[in-house]
Amino acid sequence: MKHILEPLPYAYNSLEPYIDEQTMKIHHDKHHQTYVDKLNAAIEGNAELQKKTVQELIKGIDNVPEKIRAAVRNNGGGHLNHTFFWPLLKKGTNFEGEIGEAIKNKFGSFEKFKEEFSNLAVSRFGSGWAWLVVNKGQLEIMSTANQDSPISEGKIPLLTIDVWEHAYYLKYQNKRADYAEAFFNVINWQKVNENYVNAKKAK
Repeated sequence: MKHILEPLPYAYNSLEPYIDEQTMKIHHDKHHQTYVDKLNAAIEGNAELQKKTVQELIKGIDNVPEKIRAAVRNNGGGHLNHTFFWPLLKKGTNFEGEIGEAIKNKFGSFEKFKEEFSNLAVSRFGSGWAWLVVNKGQLEIMSTANQDSPISEGKIPLLTIDVWEHAYYLKYQNKRADYAEAFFNVINWQKVNENYVNAKKAK
């Protein structure tokens, strides 16, 4: 199959003022598109790999030929992570549902979860992501470098923040902490809850 970039599921300016329109256009149309193009180029001519979804490619990254493994890991991971990321963004949803209760049970309060998640995002050295995942039935906060994904470790992602500079630099420059704070105004908790409910079914 040829991997494609799906349209952003909302208007580019719908996350203003927290994430600006220009950043969303460049992030989605340029950066994400580049990951898709380079992934397709990496697996071109390999019929077996072209049959796989991007999830299958990343889960089985150790089985990808060594010659193209880094390209598939970086660009396939970039495509997978961003495809997961976009639907997590929406203004005006409430922290509630099963995931709300699970977070409070695990971390003590929403405020404590926000503090731990934000600290991990801000302290990620270089480029990468911070995640809320399900690991062996338990909630866990973790971070990954570059475009690595928790699914490579058998974990199920629920929520993530992109802390590559291209995700925030136009508006926040070097103030990653300000970006992380703003991010909490655009988390689509309905989607996070849906991810959690599906993760529990997958156990």
